[in-house]
Amino acid sequence: MSLAEQVLKGNIRAAARLMRDIDDARPQAIEELKRLYPHTGNAFIVGITGPPGAGKSTLVDQLTASFRGRGKKVGVVAIDPTSPFTGGAILGDRIRMNRHSCDEGVFIRSLATRGALGGLSRSTSDVALVMDALGMDIVIIETVGVGQDEVDIVKEAHTTCVVMVPGLGDDIQAIKAGILEIGDIFVVNKADREGADRTARELSTMLDMRTAVEDGWNPRVMKTEAQRGTGIEELTEEILSHRAFFQSSGAVTDFLRNRSKRHFIGILRDTLLRKALLFMAESNYLDMIVAEMNDHRVDPYSAVEEVISKIMPDRKNV
Repeated sequence: MSLAEQVLKGNIRAAARLMRDIDDARPQAIEELKRLYPHTGNAFIVGITGPPGAGKSTLVDQLTASFRGRGKKVGVVAIDPTSPFTGGAILGDRIRMNRHSCDEGVFIRSLATRGALGGLSRSTSDVALVMDALGMDIVIIETVGVGQDEVDIVKEAHTTCVVMVPGLGDDIQAIKAGILEIGDIFVVNKADREGADRTARELSTMLDMRTAVEDGWNPRVMKTEAQRGTGIEELTEEILSHRAFFQSSGAVTDFLRNRSKRHFIGILRDTLLRKALLFMAESNYLDMIVAEMNDHRVDPYSAVEEVISKIMPDRKNV
């Protein structure tokens, strides 16, 4: 029995093995994903994003417990940063979620960014797909601590929660491009801290001032204390409210079309790059191009065109 068949039967170990193969970019994983794809599209994906230290992992832990209390099976994809110097990563987010380790209705998978920007890992989409095929009702994706323009999660999740905390800096930070535009729900976590009410109030004011969104959903600002579990049930209800609105308004149709398009283009880009690198590695072609560029005997644009013409001889004008 293939890994895909085992995953469809609910085999947790098979799912873990397949996710490992996906993250390690093993060729056999692609064949398994082809078998799984027709059986996906049922899970609702919730994105949790925000700056480092906002308490995202603790919030995800509490949300997982809340959804489980409603009888939902929950998958968690926790993204951790990779060191640009050593290439290593401490996959520690799930330490805060260890109370779910014996719950068969919860599957937690940590991924390293491996140099990918945008707050996600390159294998995030495919790992979430496996969790979908495994039968998870809710898949929560927790990004790394992100900045002002690392907002890839909005392209992946049906509902995106932006987590803020009081005292992160001057008020203008929240206005900058990317932050206000991506959130379906805004969460002021660690609401017991001084300044939490002010932060929530200012966020609400700025949301009221922004241009109305096309789908008609008006984001709310919620306050939570994830460490104590305060405000978690209200946040869960708001996520479910957005889910109902998202599906009834028809916005889900455009979202799924755009996500499928991005997923396809991403796979196409990675596949073409891999094939080009393999082609150039066969005869040290890459080293030759670099040497010629250093001597200014060839420009990089012409070099790329030449490589493409060799890989796709019938597409010289691409």
